[in-house]
This record gives sequence, C-alpha cells and structure tokens, in this order.
Amino acid sequence: MSVEMTRFLRLLDALPDVVHKETAQWTNFTVRGKNFGYLWPRTRTVGLKQTLSEQLALVAERPEVFEVQFTAGGFGWVVVHLDKIDLDELSELVLEAWRLSAPDELLEDLPSPEDLVEH
Repeated sequence: MSVEMTRFLRLLDALPDVVHKETAQWTNFTVRGKNFGYLWPRTRTVGLKQTLSEQLALVAERPEVFEVQFTAGGFGWVVVHLDKIDLDELSELVLEAWRLSAPDELLEDLPSPEDLVEH
C-alpha cells in the first residue's frame, strides 16, 4: 500500500482551479486562493485540510498513517504518509480537503473520489 508523489499530483490536477505553488521545502495547493494541501517531497508526506472531528478520528484510528499537523480556523490539518495509504482513501481525503476550501460555484459539479482515481 503506497501512493507515488506523481500519482498524488494527478489527483490534484483532476480538481477544478487548483494552483500549485512551489517553495524550496514544499508545494502548496490552493483553490481560488484558499489553502487545502501541502506536499513535502523529502518526507513523502502531504498535509490535508479536514474537519476537526475527521482529523481526530484519522489519527486515533491509524497513527502510523496520519499525524495531527495543526488546527486553524475550525479545521484540523492532518499529515498523511504516502507510503502507508492506498489511492482510494487518499483520493477521498484530497477531495474533502478541496471541498472544504472551494467556493460554492465549484461545488455544483463536485467530482467523485472515483473520478479522481480514474484521472
């Protein structure tokens, strides 16, 4: 069970209006100017925006896969280890992170997690 970084990036590219912004240490992902994810190539981890309850549930259920990153604005960010997650679960988490940040007009044609995997 593992997801390559290039495959993770393809999930993001399947979503509308996602912008990648690279720095020396990570890549930041936004939708219409709102952050929803990060990629740290050196550690093969991603940070994804989630609800507070989902953040706590993920970390409690599988601490070897998920870590608490931080909380901000009523959301809980999680660190996801790409080497320890499958593509289907990651696509659901990416879609949820994007959905939590996307404006309403983009949510009208919300893709499914399966759409992201097929991309």
